[in-house]
Amino acid sequence: MSSTERSPSPPLTNRTAEVRRDAIFDRWVLISPARARRPSDFKSHSPASGTPNPKPSCAFCAGREGECAPEIFRVPPSSSADWKIRVIENLYPALRRDAEPPDPSDGVAAAGTGRCAVTGFGFHDVVIETPDHSVHLPDLSPEEVGEVLLAYKQRILQLACLGSIKYVQVFKNYGASAGASMAHSHSQIMGLPLVPPLASSRLDSTKKFYDMTGKCSLCEVRSEDILVCDTVHYFAIVPFAASYPFEVWIVPRDHTAHFHEIDHEKAVDLGGLLKLVLQKLSKQLNDPPYNFMIQTAPFDLSTSCTPYTHWFLQILPHLNVIGGFEIGTGCFINPVFPEDAAKVLREVDCSK
Repeated sequence: MSSTERSPSPPLTNRTAEVRRDAIFDRWVLISPARARRPSDFKSHSPASGTPNPKPSCAFCAGREGECAPEIFRVPPSSSADWKIRVIENLYPALRRDAEPPDPSDGVAAAGTGRCAVTGFGFHDVVIETPDHSVHLPDLSPEEVGEVLLAYKQRILQLACLGSIKYVQVFKNYGASAGASMAHSHSQIMGLPLVPPLASSRLDSTKKFYDMTGKCSLCEVRSEDILVCDTVHYFAIVPFAASYPFEVWIVPRDHTAHFHEIDHEKAVDLGGLLKLVLQKLSKQLNDPPYNFMIQTAPFDLSTSCTPYTHWFLQILPHLNVIGGFEIGTGCFINPVFPEDAAKVLREVDCSK
């Protein structure tokens, strides 16, 4: 093995288990390296690309548009040009756009009875990231990934015009075990008539930090020992209290509450960093299934909340199984110290 192809260095030190608090999601994480092998030995046992006999094409491919649910928009917008990105309705939506939006008072009135249910109104869309069945998101150029991010922005702004939508969740499932039902590279957008509990608790947690320190917790989260890589506008870290092994957050350097405030320059910059991080995870961890989520702010965010509200992109590789302890307690067990995971990822060379 040549000096340029050497394996990542071993862990920084021999550590004993720690219990760490995640100050963003306000939860505790057990860092327990005794339950695992060396951080550099972690690999996915079910790589997302390992599906036997994959289909050569699907309904998301160019030329088969008629097999999909209705199109919302495409990039570029001209119907006469070859498309690069399509945003379409989900053929099997979790929420119905044709349902009656719930009256906000319905949930309040029902809460006192112990049962609360409102109409399943909302939007569930699919972002087809490329017309090519064999191309995945990290195969695209930074500019092309940036165009996908700007497509997210465009759809979020459309949903923001609807007073009935309170929160939008952008997410990507890669690999069957991460929830992907289609191998063709795509992501999803859901517009909700409510602010989900995790988003609310995240805001409550960052407010606590701000009340104690006068600072935004995401602005303060960067540290050299957990840094993976950075750019002009963003930095990628393995968070101090990562719930999952090799979890990565991409955080804007500038304090910004909403993802949809991103501009073209920052979208391309983020596209390059997201591409690099996904390449590093794939190369080091044997192309693991993963989820990524854009953790942003609700539309109706009060100006008093903006000093402690900071969006970020969260990437969760699937390397271990969530068991009864995690489900029962809300505490996660991570077998890899974040500092060791960050060091391993820093040393992964994706220039070849």
